Amino acid sequence: MSTGSLWGTQPLEVNEVQIAGYESNIRVRLYRRAGVGSLPVMLYFHGGAFIGGSLDDAEFAARHFAEQLPVLVISVGYSLAPKHPFPAALEDAYRAARWADGASRTIGGDGKRLFAAGHCAGGNLANGLAFVARDRGDVRIGAIALFSPMLDPSMTCLADERAVDSDISPRQCLASYRAYLPKASQRMHPYAAPLDSARLAGLPPAFIATARNDVLHVEAETYAARLIGAGVPTQVMRYSNASHERIAYDPQALQDATRFFECHLQPRGVTIG
Repeated sequence: MSTGSLWGTQPLEVNEVQIAGYESNIRVRLYRRAGVGSLPVMLYFHGGAFIGGSLDDAEFAARHFAEQLPVLVISVGYSLAPKHPFPAALEDAYRAARWADGASRTIGGDGKRLFAAGHCAGGNLANGLAFVARDRGDVRIGAIALFSPMLDPSMTCLADERAVDSDISPRQCLASYRAYLPKASQRMHPYAAPLDSARLAGLPPAFIATARNDVLHVEAETYAARLIGAGVPTQVMRYSNASHERIAYDPQALQDATRFFECHLQPRGVTIG
């Protein structure tokens, strides 16, 4: 039985606070069910191609996960390029994870049980956070969900824009990557360019949602194949009627991600009802 059918009966509480980021304070927005105990934490990262987007853009997906899963969702308003280039946004993500762990009792979350999800650039950050958590070892990410993630600054795996009705263009991707990764060497860093990484083993299980009408769907699916080859449990699904921007609002993609997270919540003994 899906947890969402029973979980979505209590009212949702939404609060916003500031926390210390990498270069400046950042805002985070918390979504949780009222009157429940300590919950696993899901960090959610909005889209915007590294140079735009906001907590409001993440509202739909963040609410969906908080309503459908027994989790505290923390939507992270990370720093944006070009004012704050790499690694600022990723380090903000890491600091949000550390904050969730340290503030567990105050916010009603279990910071030892962390999950991450993100759209577009936010997918890059959720994935990068999984790398950082694995390598630094002081936080653990249990599973990740990536919606039309930007994963290849080299832009060698783009779909033919003449064959897809994409709402993000290669030119826009190039400008965004150059803003976020102004140094050529940064565009090969595994935390920003996981397709170039030879160390994928040990990453958490992944759900990757791609859109047929998105020039980025090839790189995301290529990355999924490489994760599988490295022994990382990975589920990848392409949505034929979705676009790059709309996939974070696509009911089927969100529901499939919900079922994916349910599988990784259940083994730790979470019982609803």
